[in-house]
Amino acid sequence: MAAQGESANTKKTAKQIESRDRKFLERLAVRPDDKKFAFKQRRPDHTFGWERDQAEQELSVLLLDIDRLQQRLAAQASHGLLVVLQAIDAAGKDGTVRSVFGPLNAAGVRVTSFKAPTGAELAHDYLWRVHAEAPAKGDIAVWNRSHYEDVLIARVKNLVPEERWHRRYRHIREFERMLADEGTHIVKINLHISNAEQRDRLQARIDDPDKRWKFRLGDLDDRKLWPKYMKAYEAAINETSTASAPWYVVPAEHKWVRNLAVARIVHHTLIQIDPQLPPDDPAILGVVVK
Repeated sequence: MAAQGESANTKKTAKQIESRDRKFLERLAVRPDDKKFAFKQRRPDHTFGWERDQAEQELSVLLLDIDRLQQRLAAQASHGLLVVLQAIDAAGKDGTVRSVFGPLNAAGVRVTSFKAPTGAELAHDYLWRVHAEAPAKGDIAVWNRSHYEDVLIARVKNLVPEERWHRRYRHIREFERMLADEGTHIVKINLHISNAEQRDRLQARIDDPDKRWKFRLGDLDDRKLWPKYMKAYEAAINETSTASAPWYVVPAEHKWVRNLAVARIVHHTLIQIDPQLPPDDPAILGVVVK
């Protein structure tokens, strides 16, 4: 009886966590039917009333369960999970990868950082290189920047005509819908910081000898284009947040808030996938290894 009671309590707790996270994700999500998202609606320094110590403790617990679910995802090998991290310079993409995905089993998590296209990448369509990095069934793929650069930097810096980058919203929706239809679950996360916070972080890179390598003079040129980048991000998010590939805007000025928010998104998505261990092979039941 005690074991049954414990199991019931565990299920109740799991449902409570799922309900809590579903409501939390609704606060971060950009609804597909809205089309009016603007960064001014979201506070980049939001803490949701969390305390840092409590948030970091919850993150530690959550990562253990994400690891458990990732193992089940790999064992079942029926679905893949794609996490797209997209943000302005210095918003914390690398830090998010280290804090949320670094503790997981590297055998089942692949991180790809997309730089400016070169060589064969330029000889193909803009989706060619990202499609090759989509997760296999059973894997988690994390994209540090992504195909969205082709409707962000391409738009802001006039790399292609407007008619061409505007068509890409439709291409992206259809591409992501195809991935979803074939078993890939997609979450797209924008790490949201303010103009002032970016200034402070870029300055910190310049002032710190151990971080100076991450700074380039071109970052200052891009910073001057902040209003254009924000407009391009808002358009891309509004045009491509769909039921099968939603956008979440995560406040990222407090790194501990950012990490927990992203972990909750990933954890909730894995819970929805609900990966199961395959049935035991009857041939090995009762086998004694000598």
